[in-house]
Amino acid sequence: MLSHIVLENILFLDIETVPIHPTYSDLPDEMRTFWDKKASYLQKDEQSLEDVYDMAGIYAEFGKIICISLGFINGEEFRIKSFYGDNEKELLVEFIALMNSNYGNPNKLLCAHNGKEFDFPYLARRIILNGLELPSLLDIAGKKPWEVQHLDTMVLWKFGDYKNYTSLALLAHIFDIPTPKSDMQGSDVARVYWEEKDLDRIVEYCQKDVLTIGQLLLKFKGKPMIKEENIIIT
Repeated sequence: MLSHIVLENILFLDIETVPIHPTYSDLPDEMRTFWDKKASYLQKDEQSLEDVYDMAGIYAEFGKIICISLGFINGEEFRIKSFYGDNEKELLVEFIALMNSNYGNPNKLLCAHNGKEFDFPYLARRIILNGLELPSLLDIAGKKPWEVQHLDTMVLWKFGDYKNYTSLALLAHIFDIPTPKSDMQGSDVARVYWEEKDLDRIVEYCQKDVLTIGQLLLKFKGKPMIKEENIIIT
C-alpha cells in the first residue's frame, strides 16, 4: 500500500484548537448571535446554547489554533517540532515560514488524521482570517483532486467507505501502536487551556498524536515503526 509515496517527503501534522473566548458569556453580543444560530443545530436533548459552547473550538469562525505539531521521517528518526502559544498569528507566521522554506515543491505532502475534514481547512481558514498568505500545500483553490498534496490516514483506512469514521486511538490500538498513556482527550483541551492554563500539557498531547499518525502510516506501508530512542523532539 502507498508504494509510490516517499516517506521523507511527508510532513505529519496535528493541531489543537480552543474557543476564541473562554466562556459563552464572554462572547461579544454580535458573535453570540451567530453562535446561537450555529449552536441551535448542535443541541441535543436538554442542552442549552451555553452547554454546547465547548464545541466552539472546532469551528474556525469561533475558535483559534493554540498548537501545531509537525513530524517528519529522516532515515530511522522521527523528528517533532511544535509551534504553540496564546498568540495565534505569531505561531501561524512561524508555521508558514517553515512550510515555505521546506515544503514548497510538488513532491511534498501533508498528512493528518481526518485532516481533509478538519486540520487542513481549519488551518487555511485561520491563516486567511489572520491576514496571512497560504503556503502552497494549503492553497488548493482551483486544483484538481489529484493535484492536492494531502494524505489523510482516516480516508486511507476507509478504502472508499465514506460512511465510516475510525478514530486515531482505535487504529493505534488495533495496529498495536504503542502510545504513551494520556490523562486528557480532545474534548479536554479547551478546559485545560482556559481553566488550568496548562499549554505545555496540550503541546505534549498534540505531539503524541502526530507521532501516532506517523507510526500509523508506516503500518499502512508495511514498514517497521520508529523506535522510541529515535523519536526526537526539537
